[in-house]
Amino acid sequence: MLHKLLLLLVLVGPGFAEEPPDVDCVVLHLESVKCTWNKHGNPKVNYTFRSWFHDEAVRECEKYITNNSLKIGCIQPYGDITNRFLTFYMQLVHGNHTFPKSDYLKSKVKLNPPTNLTVQNGSDWNLWFYWNQTLPSCVENEVRYRINYKEWVPDRVNRGKQNYCINLPSSRSQYELQVRSKLHEVCGASGWSDWSDSVMWGSNNGTESDQGDGSMFVWIIVFVLAPVILILMVVLLLRYERFRIIFIHVVPKPSLIPQDIEPWLQISKGLKEGFKANYHEQACPVREYRQVPQ
Repeated sequence: MLHKLLLLLVLVGPGFAEEPPDVDCVVLHLESVKCTWNKHGNPKVNYTFRSWFHDEAVRECEKYITNNSLKIGCIQPYGDITNRFLTFYMQLVHGNHTFPKSDYLKSKVKLNPPTNLTVQNGSDWNLWFYWNQTLPSCVENEVRYRINYKEWVPDRVNRGKQNYCINLPSSRSQYELQVRSKLHEVCGASGWSDWSDSVMWGSNNGTESDQGDGSMFVWIIVFVLAPVILILMVVLLLRYERFRIIFIHVVPKPSLIPQDIEPWLQISKGLKEGFKANYHEQACPVREYRQVPQ
């Protein structure tokens, strides 16, 4: 009977043994690696954590994360910036039991939110927002803004840019903007960071001014429609040639005095000499004709 009981404990015992917790790791701002093992609740025992990247030496945890005196995570130095493209090895150790695991952290990067977010009213009548982020050539950003605490309006910012423009803002409204970042695909895509702190501009008088919308419409007409209409008119005139402009020299006022006409006609000297008389003729007397009777 005793032998049967021992055999039953040997067969059933492993089923009651606690399975090791799952370890989840993320690279924080390319500066450190944060690993936690409390995804399904706090563990029952304190584990010792070890980790290393491929071709590195094993490192004991330098900074544990605790909850109710139980170790639930660890923060390790990240090392070289390209380490996330290598395999990351981990070990949870408790007593004589070691639970190994490996992971690939290429896409498991979480940047810090952008910093130094500022706003400036530009000389072009537009509203400009600026911020700072690490590795700007590898980072793409997303902004969201809202007017007078209404719904957020999201918009993407191209890689490398650390500014955003809102065209022709209304001085009667309040604008609020936030930014978040992630690594672009060319540098190994990652998840989004948290949203940055908000930056505000303008004043909220409680109404979304209709006059502001009207002025926006006027500016659109002036800067967009007017040039388009002008270009269309020029194209039509050139295409159908309805109008032609001919430049005519100014004609001097006619005069009965030959001396005034001669300079205007610009007759050559030879031709002018040809019109002068070069012979002399005797005068012939003339009298009234009368019929003489036979």
